Amino acid sequence: MKPHLVNCPHCGQASPYDASNPFRPFCCERCRLIDLGQWASESYRVPLNEEPGPDDIPSEPDQ
Repeated sequence: MKPHLVNCPHCGQASPYDASNPFRPFCCERCRLIDLGQWASESYRVPLNEEPGPDDIPSEPDQ
């Protein structure tokens, strides 16, 4: 059976996504550790929605 290949999220190299690759989805330990370091240094961030939502807009005062 042919192993399912995926591209390494860090370097893009094709690597098997099965039990034979203990670093999956990465191709090697180096790429896995680089990615972990980027998470630890907060290089990856979720973008903020800068537009105010309906709950953020102040309502008109009652008269």
